[in-house]
Amino acid sequence: MRRLLPAAVAALSVLTAVPASAAPRDPSPVLQTQAFAEPADADDPAIWVNPRDPERSVVVGTLKEGGLAAFDLHARTLQLVPAGPGGRFNNVDVVGDLAVVSDRGRDRIRVFRIDPAAPQVLRDVTDPAAPPVFSASESEVDEQRTAYGLAAGRDPRTGVRWVAVTRRHETRVALLRLVDRPDGSVGTAPIATVDLPATFRLPDGTTWSPCEEPGERPQLEGSVLDGRVLYTAQEDVGIWRIPLTGQGFGRPELIDRVRSYGVPRRWDEATGECVPDGADPGFGGKWLEADAEGLAVANGTLFASSQGDSRFVVYGPRTRDLRIAAGRGTDSVEHSDGSAISTASLGRAFPHGLLVVHDGERRPAIGDLATTGFAFVRLEDVLPR
Repeated sequence: MRRLLPAAVAALSVLTAVPASAAPRDPSPVLQTQAFAEPADADDPAIWVNPRDPERSVVVGTLKEGGLAAFDLHARTLQLVPAGPGGRFNNVDVVGDLAVVSDRGRDRIRVFRIDPAAPQVLRDVTDPAAPPVFSASESEVDEQRTAYGLAAGRDPRTGVRWVAVTRRHETRVALLRLVDRPDGSVGTAPIATVDLPATFRLPDGTTWSPCEEPGERPQLEGSVLDGRVLYTAQEDVGIWRIPLTGQGFGRPELIDRVRSYGVPRRWDEATGECVPDGADPGFGGKWLEADAEGLAVANGTLFASSQGDSRFVVYGPRTRDLRIAAGRGTDSVEHSDGSAISTASLGRAFPHGLLVVHDGERRPAIGDLATTGFAFVRLEDVLPR
């Protein structure tokens, strides 16, 4: 994919919005996967493009304690992979023929080789000796400040396969490289870490920290790699752009803010929630309603989930937002956590590319159980050609 935005327009303040009358109508999914209920709760998707037969490409999705799922381009389930004892699969991305997964339960990176011709599409090739990503010991793993958000890619200059991982309840991001072991397994080796802010200086000279549960810091999760740039969403803050080098991270830049950025709130022990603690000073952004969530990149634009109002934002020379609405016999998408884009021609169903998004509120529910899933959208319905 080409670089997202030239430096001159990377600060979103210079982007112009598409007038409502000029914006394309809200798209609808073409297909939806089966519905899932806790503990198999759908969360984050990725797309593997079959280089020999694009119509046999595979969509992979995390199911938290339910593990990992593989779907064909008809949204049919091909395989369900259990997370195993203590496992909780949070985010997934694809690099080459590998699906790379953050195992939040065990603070590991899990790796699966994708082969649509095999009886089992996903084969676990994780190095059994892979160390924790952030924890110094298994007792620290038990504290669950573990691997959370994840983006995988390839350094366009060196060809190294690298993985950026965020940490649960912290502001740290780790950059790792994937390492092929002699036995055919795939492990990781650390490159660098960076800590993003938890406190912010506002234009009026005051400082502000987003309200979180006691002991927690503002969470980063939704992430995507675009060449040597990492975009990562800090849920109650906004979207960061971080340049990468072969040695690690460059200087982070906050390129958009959630609407509630700078709004004073405090933790209320009685209700177990954050409550207002002052007037809105007006320093927030226009597009994102917290939480800022799943990110994807295509054709010079950044696609982001504005989870708080169930909308999506398409950042580019003319930024706009949209909903994924019900239609074509499919449900609308609400409270989306993750997304993935392929610009490849994937056959008759998706000749101009595919957008897959997590749907946090599938309807109808299964009995009393809330259900989730993944929705498949034609890319041209979101990013006009």
